[in-house]
Parts: sequence; structure tokens; C-alpha cells
Amino acid sequence: MNYADTIVAVSSATGGLRSILRVTGPETLTACRRVFTAPIPLEANGILAGSVAIEDGLTVDARLYLFFAPHSYTGEDLAELHVQASGVLVEALVQRLLASGVRTAGPGEFTARAYLNGKLDLAQAEAVNEIIASSNRFQLKAAERLLSGRLTQSTDTIRSALMDCLSLIEAGLDFSGEDIEFISAEDAVARLNGIGRDLEELLAGSIRYEALLDLPAVGIAGAPNAGKSSLLNALLGHDRSIVSDQPKTTRDVLSGLLRIDRFQCVLFDCAGLLGAPDNILDQLTQQAAIEALRHCDAVIFCVDAANPDWSEDLSVRTLIEPKTIIYVATKSDLLPSVASNGTVERLSRLFDAPFLAVSVKTGQGLDALRSRIFSSCVTRYAARDAHDEIALTTRHRQTVSEAVESVRQAGREIARGNEEVAAALIRTAYEALAGIGQQPLDEQILDRIFSRFCIGK
Repeated sequence: MNYADTIVAVSSATGGLRSILRVTGPETLTACRRVFTAPIPLEANGILAGSVAIEDGLTVDARLYLFFAPHSYTGEDLAELHVQASGVLVEALVQRLLASGVRTAGPGEFTARAYLNGKLDLAQAEAVNEIIASSNRFQLKAAERLLSGRLTQSTDTIRSALMDCLSLIEAGLDFSGEDIEFISAEDAVARLNGIGRDLEELLAGSIRYEALLDLPAVGIAGAPNAGKSSLLNALLGHDRSIVSDQPKTTRDVLSGLLRIDRFQCVLFDCAGLLGAPDNILDQLTQQAAIEALRHCDAVIFCVDAANPDWSEDLSVRTLIEPKTIIYVATKSDLLPSVASNGTVERLSRLFDAPFLAVSVKTGQGLDALRSRIFSSCVTRYAARDAHDEIALTTRHRQTVSEAVESVRQAGREIARGNEEVAAALIRTAYEALAGIGQQPLDEQILDRIFSRFCIGK
């Protein structure tokens, strides 16, 4: 990307009543004057009503939002053209702007310019993409916290303490030939230990950002032929898994996206679990299923209500240790209503947990099950949210962990009398933490971060 160019992109979602074209760069005003006409000059920040020329002889009403540098999202001159027109006309307007010397923006280029011009730090720039990608309010809040600069503020405080300690150590090295002690070895080690604890608390008091940004995972578990695949298909509303009366039909983990109102989660079905696998294939299949269930946010445990013997189900239940479990009595349509109630009560007593009667044929209990899935996932996310934790991405956690190791090693080197080595390690930790908000201007680093953005952001 040439960040000296003037760029344009459609930044609104497709299919809406209003389309928004964003233009930023040194020739923003010139480009707008070529297509936009207003009764007053385009000279100040504000909103102007006028019209845009799609092509010769064809104009539509529009509004122009002007933001002059440095008071804009990108830190450059920036304009937004808001038009109510069909996608064909909007594309024709884009082509007219391109013909005037403006080029199409790359993925995330608007936010990349905001970062390069000092309007956002790198952690905040990453948060912009996560806000766009968020699918529920918990993901959105986590991204908003990162965008507010909470992580950068925390690391800046720690960096300041590191620099204070480093300055005293290096001052002692500069005046090593004189009888001046700027900081004793004991005090330096104590300071570094305190900084190390602050960094470790930052890790311990955070959550993996991916845990909030990735969709919650809900697994369906149970013995073979317990109705898991049918339940998966019924909840998703389409056939995702093969349904058969033959046991062990499902051998792999099958997943689909489950939408409950505005909440989304990944729902998956895996092979039926066995108390004692018969062969190596069953063992490997079961191992994959248990591993998948171990990492999910909630498990729907299915028991065939029409099965006269639930000993296998009891044995299977001991194989998994989910964070949250929802007990379901499947195939309840095979029992008379009175018998169904009795069956649910017996299952509840046997497993010491409440059961929900469900039938994929009649639809019984499916809405109640969706509500329980929603409640289970939301409760876990709400508990995280209540603690107002800072959310760290994999990059952030790796950086903080490297800083912890450098600080701890610096303390050990001071105790050995190696102040020069310790000073180098402290500087390494300081620079590592600085990288959370400000990376060196390496094109590959920036491309890797901003390539995940959509065009127009």
C-alpha cells in the first residue's frame, strides 16, 4: 500500500437503504469537488446537502460529511458521501472517482492510516476489526475495552516502572568508578520482582481475547444411537449430520452455526461415546470426541428416553467433564405423555440432574432447549464480563510472557552482580511491552494485522 495515495471504498453494508463511500488522502477535497455539488463551498468540517454526479446527465441527492486533518478518523482529510441509490449506481460513482486518480482502498487501510498517523495505537487498531466481527454483546464489550486503550494504559504504567529501574542501574554503571550508589542490588531486585508480579497479574487477571471473539461452542454428547445427530439437524434447521438407526454412524465431529435471536454459537455433534470401546478405531474416534467436548462451553447430554437400560449412559457420563451440561431425554415421542413425565423424573433421579424431554419429530422441548443453550453460554460470558477483565490476544499474551521472563532473568543477573546484562534484559522487556501499542514500521507486520479487515474500514 502507498499511504500517500488518496483512496476510496464503500464502507456500508450491502443491501441497506443508504450507501456510504469513504475517501481519505491528500486529494480528498479535489476528488469530492469532481463529483459532488453543493450550494456552499467545501471549506470546513461539517455536513453539506447537495448532489453527486453518477455520470453525465445523471445526478442523485447526497450528503457530504467532511473531516479535515488532523480531526478525522485517519488523521488525514477524510470525506463520506452518503447516497440513497442502488448498488449499480454506487459502483458507477466509485468508478468515476477511480477515473479521477483515486485508487481503491485495501483491507483495513483506513484503520492502518489511523494507526500510522497516531490516531490509534496498534492494540486499538486490532480492536476495530474485532468490533466489526463481534456477534454478541460480550464480544462487543471485550473489543470496546481494547479500543478504549485499557491494555496500553496498563502496560505503559509497567513500562514507566521499568524505565525508572533501568535509569538507576545504568547511572550506576556510568559512575562505576566513583563512590556513588544510585540503587542497591537488593532494591533493584525488589523493584524487578514487583514489576514481574504486576506483569503476571496482568496475565492472570485477563482472559484470552479469542475466547470471547471466537463463537461459543456447544457439543452434543451421549451413547451411540441416543438421537444426537437428529437433534443437531433439528436445532440447525437443516440436515448437517447423517441420521441412521445403525449405531456408530457418526465418526467425525460435525458442526454448524446455531442462531438464537442475535446470539450465535457453534453447535457440533461427535461420535457416540462408549463405556468400553471395541477396537482401535472406536478408541481413536472416542478420544477425538472427548477432546472436542472438553474445550466447548456447554454440552447437551442426550439419553434415549425409550431405552429400557441406561447403564451405558451412566458409564458414558463419567467420560466427560464439561463446564456446563444440559441433560436431554431424547425420543420422548415414543412414550405416552404420562409415561414420558415419569421417565424424565426417573432420569433426573438417576443422574441427579434435571432433564428436559425433547422430540425432534414433534418439536417438543426444542424451544426450551434453545433457551437453555442461550442461558448457559450467556451466564458464562456474563461472569467474565462482570469482572471487567482486560482481554488479551495471542500476540498480547506472548509479548507479556516474554517481558515477564526478561524481568525475572534481569533480577537473577543483578543478584549475581551482572548489572550490564540485567540492563540489557530490562531494555528487552521495555521494548517488548512497547510493541503492544506500537510495532516497528515493518510492512509484513502491518500487512498481516490489517489483511484480516474488510475493505472500507
